[in-house]
Amino acid sequence: MAARSIASLTISFGMVAIPVKLYSATETSKTVSFNMLHKGCGSRLKQQYVCLKEEVVVPRDDIVKGYEFAKDQYVTFSPDELKALEETGSHSAEISEFVPIESVDPVYFDKAYYLAPDKGGAKPYALLARALRESGRCALGRWASHGKQHVVMIRPVEDGLVMQQLLYGSDVRSIKDLDIPHTEVKDAELKLAEQLIDQQAVDRFDPDAYTDAVRARIETAVQKKVEGQEITLIEEGEGRGQVIDLMEALRASLEKKAPVTPAPQVEARKPPKRARAAAEPAVRKTAKK
Repeated sequence: MAARSIASLTISFGMVAIPVKLYSATETSKTVSFNMLHKGCGSRLKQQYVCLKEEVVVPRDDIVKGYEFAKDQYVTFSPDELKALEETGSHSAEISEFVPIESVDPVYFDKAYYLAPDKGGAKPYALLARALRESGRCALGRWASHGKQHVVMIRPVEDGLVMQQLLYGSDVRSIKDLDIPHTEVKDAELKLAEQLIDQQAVDRFDPDAYTDAVRARIETAVQKKVEGQEITLIEEGEGRGQVIDLMEALRASLEKKAPVTPAPQVEARKPPKRARAAAEPAVRKTAKK
């Protein structure tokens, strides 16, 4: 099925304007989701808001938004006041600077969009993509959407351009906040680690080499339930033993003697022992057809 654009934009740098179409680079339709049901009759449940003070259900028309500035103290905002604070949506992303692509840490990456040239934009689109690719740089700019202002990075890929929303600096914690002790690494250990890396190195990342085993397990379990089958609960296997000798572990890995992680089970797993007792009354086996 052909991809459908979600918006039209104009990318501009200097006096050059590039009309483009915006496409979501990811899809959430494949996510397995569950609905909340009444255990007794199996009907869908609806969410309600209850006033903690009066213990009554509050209809949506009587709900206002408030910001807690002190313990149990709020300032409220009307929908019009909140609307006035939003950023006006724009149909353009103006490039403000170009930086080396490796200077943007992927920890700042947020949602990604594919860009494709719109009418009249094929030539400048191809020019920008090639210029970025050959210079090893990416473009940074701003884009307003859904009431928010976003910092965006436009980077080249093999077949075109990707517009990557970036997190603001205040949204990302510094790794310096962590207490990571300084530890000496021996030359012999480093040499073995580098050999292990070389042994498992590949030329490029292949996303198709990785699959979501949890989603596959859930989908299989759902299908069995639909067909009236029982779900077999499998005890979770023992994890790897702790390796004390680092050099021994590195040598064993190079010799391919390291313990192999068992393949993911397709069947549903038993809940942890601590939670099992509480969960057992709610478990009901489906009768076979």
